[in-house]
Amino acid sequence: MRFMIMVRANALSEAGEQPADETIFADMATYHEELARAGVLLDAAGLQPSSNGFRVRYKDGKPNIVDGPYAETKELIAGYTLIQVRSRDEALEWARRFPAPFGKEMDGEIEVRQLYEIDDFENLESIERFRKLETQSKFK
Repeated sequence: MRFMIMVRANALSEAGEQPADETIFADMATYHEELARAGVLLDAAGLQPSSNGFRVRYKDGKPNIVDGPYAETKELIAGYTLIQVRSRDEALEWARRFPAPFGKEMDGEIEVRQLYEIDDFENLESIERFRKLETQSKFK
């Protein structure tokens, strides 16, 4: 089972400012080293502010590009950690250990969501194409 731990953005992360407290990075490094030692870490990264990004909105099936920044910071993601574990309970235990993303002096929030696996879908021809991609690459 794969789970994504998403760090919710705040005004600091959207401003592109690095936290002044180096212990935040040290705590994150320690946590991710523990995930790696346990063999459950798949990927992790911080995301640049939405001002450096864009969205693609579809209207009538046609894409429209909308450049950032975006007003609703609470809807944005500042970073993520992708893990593969045996159960939801194991994911919950790892999430409980996640360090305060912006340090102890600033409020923060993470959200944890399970990823769909290919076997969660009906066995359709188009799903088989994804299954083939899975076996041919790191597309998992």
